[in-house]
Amino acid sequence: MTAVLLAGHPLPGGPAQEVTLGQRLLREGLRAALPDDTGAGAGEAQEFLRVYSPAPTAAFSRRDTLRPGYPAAAEAVRRLGWTPVVRPQGGSLAVYHRGSVVVDHVYRTPDASRGPLERFRRFAALHAGVLTGLGADARVGAVPGEYCPGEYSVNLGGTRKVVGSAQRVTRDGWLFSSIIQVTGAAALRGPLRAAYAELGYDLDPATVGALEDALPGITVEAVTSAVLAAYGLRG
Repeated sequence: MTAVLLAGHPLPGGPAQEVTLGQRLLREGLRAALPDDTGAGAGEAQEFLRVYSPAPTAAFSRRDTLRPGYPAAAEAVRRLGWTPVVRPQGGSLAVYHRGSVVVDHVYRTPDASRGPLERFRRFAALHAGVLTGLGADARVGAVPGEYCPGEYSVNLGGTRKVVGSAQRVTRDGWLFSSIIQVTGAAALRGPLRAAYAELGYDLDPATVGALEDALPGITVEAVTSAVLAAYGLRG
């Protein structure tokens, strides 16, 4: 895969800038989306990969914002120390933090409307393969009661969700985002439980997992390296 790997360090604007970066890359390309000092490189690239671990973020979807309970849900996560943002991708609320690895894959093409389900299948298989390679019993499929439910979630042994994905397709191309929960599953449950109750969504907190549940001692750095290797890139 030919891509520009964007620097993994936090962006100056924090979660609000992180969540809109993929959309800006789709619309404007590298030069317009990032300052010159990010270390991301230059040129008119067509494909971008950003792999990073953010500050505690509660990423609501636009569908979530239409729910009557959205203002209360956003305030609930804020009180718990999570920054509420609205992401351009579909799905429903997902939360992530320094113990997560977020993978944003952007491809600029006028043909983006073709194959959205194929992308879900392909990247679910890729991410499940990464976790299997690290020693986990990773399976593709939804766990009943999981947050942001999806057919192409990745779980541990059919019981706990550890990877979720969402995508956005525009006339400029596609943005495919995945969140790999590596450590700190207990910290994720509080904001999810509070926000999902306000939004009126079902949630079984026991389905919220992290890779360390199966692989004690696993680190964000190890998962990041494995993800980059799977994409044929080096950090």
